Amino acid sequence: MSNGRLRGKQPKLSVKQEAHLLELHDAGKYTMTEMAELFSISRSTIYRAVERGQRRAAEPLRS
Repeated sequence: MSNGRLRGKQPKLSVKQEAHLLELHDAGKYTMTEMAELFSISRSTIYRAVERGQRRAAEPLRS
């Protein structure tokens, strides 16, 4: 970290947007292509976000 900046690409979706995307995916009302158009991102970004959401849901809860 130099000059207070983090390296790497900025996420395409905010935390709120990703949560909303996962809700839409779980509801099953939209296809991946439709969600990609809604959020102005690529389908591969949708697949990665869904994968992350599924991994988080599968993690054991820590106390």
